[in-house]
Amino acid sequence: MGPLHGVRVVEVASIGPGPFTAMLLADMGAEVVRVDRVPAPGSPADASPTAPDPAVDVLNRGRRSVAVDLKHPDGAATLLRLAEQADVLLEGFRPGVMERLGLGPELCLARNPRLVYGRMTGWGQDGPLAAAPGHDINFIAVAGALRAIARPGERPVPPLNLVGDFGGGGLLQAFGVVCALLEARASGQGQVVDTAMADGAALLMAMVCSLRAAGKWSGEPGANLLDGGAPFYDTYETADGEYVAVGAIEPRFYDALLAGLGLDRDELPDRLDRSGWTDAEQRVAAAVRTRTRAEWCEHLEGTDACLSPVLGVDEAAGHPQLRARRTYVELNGVVQPAPAPRLSRTPAAVAGPPPHPGQHTDEVLAAWRHTAEEIAHLRQVGAVA
Repeated sequence: MGPLHGVRVVEVASIGPGPFTAMLLADMGAEVVRVDRVPAPGSPADASPTAPDPAVDVLNRGRRSVAVDLKHPDGAATLLRLAEQADVLLEGFRPGVMERLGLGPELCLARNPRLVYGRMTGWGQDGPLAAAPGHDINFIAVAGALRAIARPGERPVPPLNLVGDFGGGGLLQAFGVVCALLEARASGQGQVVDTAMADGAALLMAMVCSLRAAGKWSGEPGANLLDGGAPFYDTYETADGEYVAVGAIEPRFYDALLAGLGLDRDELPDRLDRSGWTDAEQRVAAAVRTRTRAEWCEHLEGTDACLSPVLGVDEAAGHPQLRARRTYVELNGVVQPAPAPRLSRTPAAVAGPPPHPGQHTDEVLAAWRHTAEEIAHLRQVGAVA
């Protein structure tokens, strides 16, 4: 019974940021129906390296699945009927694909004027690259985010696909969808939410733009306050080959860090003297290498030194803070992040395990006002599976 209980969402299957949006909405209580493809007879399984076994695909948790052939006239008509009864429709095709299928926003909104029509693309619905392919790394490269994530003289490092796909894409689309839902309650009118991962990645650079305008961001990677240039905001190798992260930005935290490391502040350059950052970083690095990660955590974690262990994904669930808050949970044998953020009166929850494609076809269609005869016909002609 999360805050979105009663909201009906139709998700046209896609990868990455689209499923993440749908997962967030489902975690918050929305009823999400995922419309998966009807596989062609004898077709191989999806060979995408980012498409895991459906049973362990955390991004697809909490919803039911129907398999619909959107290229079949009866399949497209089935999706339109679902859209007529939905509050939200989510799709992640390139611009124009849904229109060619007869499922574009103009037609869907004509059938259901209150519908919020969410569109997820890399470049957006217009512009010279709108129809071009790409992935997270391309979108954040153009948005100015990727160049900032590098050491001096080294090539930029892709920050997984967190900035474009999930932060600037899926999370931003979820925000836009909920905004449009709130507005639709007042106006009675839906609208299109045009989410572009390049736009979202640029939005995430807002603070960097502020620092740049204030003359506090050089534009050179690895030479700034938050990109590893400062000795008090970086990662350091420990004696056992592990790493700790240091975020001692404020003066009193930096003092606590130096004291904890056994370093004399008077023997180091001034904290904000950028010309002395390299020297200070080398001194800090040498001190950190004298103990193991566990020893430094026992000595300084939780203190004003702002030191934390750099954990692998398999270690994170066991960290005392995350364990106490159940930040990671095990559901159906799969360790995964718990829903967030936490609401005091209408808490979020995982509604169920990820479905297999088409697992709930008959069940969903019946619940969404299809008769048994209509469902049998759709199966017979191959429009659903």
